[in-house]
Amino acid sequence: MIVSERTLKWGLCFYPPLLFQRIWVKKFHPGFRGADIKIYKSLFNKNYNGSIFGGTIYAATDPFYALLFDQLLQRQGFKVRVWLKSASIQYLKPGRSALFFTIIITDEMLNDAIEALNTSGKFVKAYPMEIKNSAGEVCATVMNEVYVRNLHSGENGPVAY
Repeated sequence: MIVSERTLKWGLCFYPPLLFQRIWVKKFHPGFRGADIKIYKSLFNKNYNGSIFGGTIYAATDPFYALLFDQLLQRQGFKVRVWLKSASIQYLKPGRSALFFTIIITDEMLNDAIEALNTSGKFVKAYPMEIKNSAGEVCATVMNEVYVRNLHSGENGPVAY
């Protein structure tokens, strides 16, 4: 389903798995070319050491590449199924304050996906993310592998993130 940046932002902000972990979509960039996300530190996501629970950081990174590619490719006329195929995370330092990350989808990334969908019918690629604290220090690095499949006519296309 094609939605506006504003609709998806507010839908995700109140989506319980993100809301209760205090994961907030600050904004989707125009045309779904990126997203800015903030992870607030709170009683709900603080671990024994007083830093943000690693699972919260991991969960925060889960849906965004898939969401962005889904919206971008639908706008290009594709009927796709998109999900996060795999992910890995490296915790580098405790997140003792709010954490932030930005995802950008470049023309090259989108063109790679379009070319793969037009030739093989699927696109699988991993992309890195850096999760930073309020001081700009990298607290975690994440690698998310996105899977996109071009659906054939007659195939149902519920999106799986």
